[in-house]
Amino acid sequence: MPVTIIQLAVAIVVIAAGALVQGSIGIGLGILTVPILSLIDPVMAPVPTLLLAIPLAISMAWRERTDIHGRSVIWLLLGRFPGAVFGLGLLAVATQRTLDILIAMSVLAAVAILSPGVKMPRNRTTELITGITAGIMGMVASMGGPPAALLFKDERGPMIRSTLALFFSFGLVVTLLARILAGRITGNDVLLGALLFPGLAIGYIASSRLRGRVDAMALRPAILTISSIAAVGLLVRAITG
Repeated sequence: MPVTIIQLAVAIVVIAAGALVQGSIGIGLGILTVPILSLIDPVMAPVPTLLLAIPLAISMAWRERTDIHGRSVIWLLLGRFPGAVFGLGLLAVATQRTLDILIAMSVLAAVAILSPGVKMPRNRTTELITGITAGIMGMVASMGGPPAALLFKDERGPMIRSTLALFFSFGLVVTLLARILAGRITGNDVLLGALLFPGLAIGYIASSRLRGRVDAMALRPAILTISSIAAVGLLVRAITG
């Protein structure tokens, strides 16, 4: 096994928390788990999180399918393809140290995007640009949610969760296929994804009970704080390691 039992147990708890948050408010799995798992052991992120994010997104999209805003998903996906290609180019030249820096910077960029007071009009142009940005961040750090979440931050909870989930369902498959074609997924990634799946299931089931009662605005500061601390830790490791 590529990690210790203790590392795996901690990672399962982290994944459960991320799935609970994303299942409740629409985003959170990547931004919360990737920097923490990277600190536990670099082999645990970002690909295992990517593998887990796909079934989570599909389940969420189906759960609230009647609230999906289809037009926005189309334009976001049109941007996701070129963004994924560009992100794949970054991965081709990235060392582990560079990857730590890219993940950390992606997290800090996501924190800035999701901070209070930041707004973006939602139209075809911004949806396309957001799709490109999400494609790059999704490829590099399995974290394409924050740019898309910014577009929908003032919408109703069911519309945010379902629309983002459908976008993630297709977008994550694009990212996964690109990584497979480029040979950027290993057997250890698949094994870790399978071992961490119980955490995903626990978090998703819990979110089904909480999604109508959770205040996204109350959760956001905690998510952003934890993610920022983990991202700074990754930067420190990359710089001093």
